[in-house]
Amino acid sequence: MVMVVGIVVLIVANAIILSVTSKQRCGSNEPGRIAISFVAPLQKGVVHLIRFIRGIWSDYFFHVSVAKENSDLRRALNLALEKTNQYNEIDLSNSRLRKLLNFKKTIPHRVLAGEVIGRDPSSWFQTAIIDKGRSDGLEKGLPVVMPEGVVGQVVEVSSHYSKVLLMIDRNSAVDAMVQRTRDRGVVKGGSTGQCVFKYALRKHDIRVGDVIVSSGLDGVFPKGLRIGSVSEVVKSNAGIFQDVTVTPYVDFEKIEEILVVLNPPNNDFVSGQ
Repeated sequence: MVMVVGIVVLIVANAIILSVTSKQRCGSNEPGRIAISFVAPLQKGVVHLIRFIRGIWSDYFFHVSVAKENSDLRRALNLALEKTNQYNEIDLSNSRLRKLLNFKKTIPHRVLAGEVIGRDPSSWFQTAIIDKGRSDGLEKGLPVVMPEGVVGQVVEVSSHYSKVLLMIDRNSAVDAMVQRTRDRGVVKGGSTGQCVFKYALRKHDIRVGDVIVSSGLDGVFPKGLRIGSVSEVVKSNAGIFQDVTVTPYVDFEKIEEILVVLNPPNNDFVSGQ
């Protein structure tokens, strides 16, 4: 504001001096020369000041234009990144679905694909909600599987949604056997995402790395489904059983799509894994 007032004062003063000078042109040249000595520096200052203001004004609009252009470019970049992210998600989803479809071809039973849409937030229960229910042919007790292996069992069913009790829950139980030796036991949920192979006799030759599969004798899970691998074996000096820890093949923190077996089982499943 002060600068604008200064410019106005300089312009007005310049105009007054020029007016006085023009009136004195008819008389002596001496007053004119004296006036010019005052007017010339003043005009020069005004010109420089106007150019300075014009430069600032131009720079201001230039920076405003550049800022808007940068904002537009950032917006376009964010849109491009979002599209790339969507394409990556679609590609990953297609990869999982292809794997699920290939696994589906190995199961001699009718199966229904579903998507996990929720997990139990509490630490007491290990359950998941899927987007299929009674209207899709689901009922309580049906087994849930993935290409990696056993997931769990349907325990609650509504019209369009179902709750699945995951295999790592302490209330879960799968009749199973050691694939190498055919020794039987029951896989139950343990702690920290692990499972235990219960009722394994001390005399049985069970080793770390052995594959545990479903036996099919519980009338729920088809025979031969992969469950996990033995990660620890402890044989105490007392008792008739050994303690066997099993690490599941399914990563329960990352399950997104599953298969529900609709007509289990006749104990005739042979895994294509």
